[in-house]
Amino acid sequence: MSHHRLSACEAAKQLAQRSLRAEDLVRDCLARIDAREAQVQAWSHLARDAALARARALDLGAHQGLLHGLPIGVKDLMATADMPTTYGSSIYAGHQPANDASCVALARAAGAVVLGKTVTTEFATFQPNQTRNPHNTAHTPGGSSSGSAAAVADGMVPLALGTQTAGSLIRPAAYCGVVAFKPSFGGINRAGAKPLSDTLDTVGTLARDVPDAALFAAALSGRHDWLVRPVGEHLTRPLRVGLCQTYEWPQSLPETHSAMQQAAALVQASGAMTLHDVRLPVDYEQLAQAQIYIQLAEQAQCLAHERLQHFDRLSPRLQGIMHAGLAVTPAQYDQAQALVARCRSQLADVFKDVDVLLAPSAAGSAPLGLDNTGDPLFCRIWTVLHTPAVNIPAGLAPSGMPVGLQVVGPVGGDAFTLAAAHALHQCLAV
Repeated sequence: MSHHRLSACEAAKQLAQRSLRAEDLVRDCLARIDAREAQVQAWSHLARDAALARARALDLGAHQGLLHGLPIGVKDLMATADMPTTYGSSIYAGHQPANDASCVALARAAGAVVLGKTVTTEFATFQPNQTRNPHNTAHTPGGSSSGSAAAVADGMVPLALGTQTAGSLIRPAAYCGVVAFKPSFGGINRAGAKPLSDTLDTVGTLARDVPDAALFAAALSGRHDWLVRPVGEHLTRPLRVGLCQTYEWPQSLPETHSAMQQAAALVQASGAMTLHDVRLPVDYEQLAQAQIYIQLAEQAQCLAHERLQHFDRLSPRLQGIMHAGLAVTPAQYDQAQALVARCRSQLADVFKDVDVLLAPSAAGSAPLGLDNTGDPLFCRIWTVLHTPAVNIPAGLAPSGMPVGLQVVGPVGGDAFTLAAAHALHQCLAV
């Protein structure tokens, strides 16, 4: 029997009961990688022997924690003491850090088995790397957590780490048809992940369902209240869902229109939820552009060494991003941050009559072609607002490619947002 398609929660249960061996689970995941990696190309480094040795040690030892025996992929933006970390760039080919990133160290301490490093785009920006979308390898998997999303979607690993600065968790999850959880800003420690933006970078998790993504995040954050419980344990009334098209709606595609319409119909018919139209405050109309200014300016500073010492080794696309970041004036940056502060102060009004928002994850399904990773437009405002967000699969485009929607909650409301996302995922899957 193959175990690589088990949910992380079910596998964790069987591993804890010792009815499943970690070695058998790791071997099944490695067999899936062997069968599919040539097509999907999700991994930049595989630690096959080390993973098997770790699994055997876990099978012989005491139960270590929430992730005991679970195989994971680590985005190649995060330092690992026992395998190369290249940040998706030839500048760092063969680079070997002396330590693990905090999230990697915490995952190992909770019993995880690191199978290897998953492909990221160049410094987690917009220059694609080799990964393909497992649903159709002619389509992008999105970025920058491309390898993590593709590996989870293809059954190579049940859990993977990613990061988001604009839309790098939610967008690839939507394109690949998996779940991604972007916590409230700072919810999972980011020490040891290559910085891109001091005020935006967020570590998150990818999985095939919401309880699995929550399990992983709970282990990394120490917040066991993030483990998914029924919405009824949080509320004594129906879940109030706000349908939120955002000001970016005119740039969405027909498959996203259909996904939102179908979701609205299913929520209204559920009996356990109520639907409300939400219009964002007028200040939010300029929020995506403010996020762009902030990200551009902070990227140029965070990648100063690479920009100043290795500019000719950056892709033309990233060179252009560096120039654009340097062109953002201090006044523009300060004005953008002031707008963001005003918009954050209005979040309480946004959630006044609803518990969570349901919004597009991307303009549409994964674009055809491998020369770009798609547009993070529909994620930018939630990243800069620091809200928790969960991508849930919400149907298929006429092309057969997945379409995702994101469930957004108030800052700090991660536990409830995860519970609501799970309820909505179940509702939309009916």
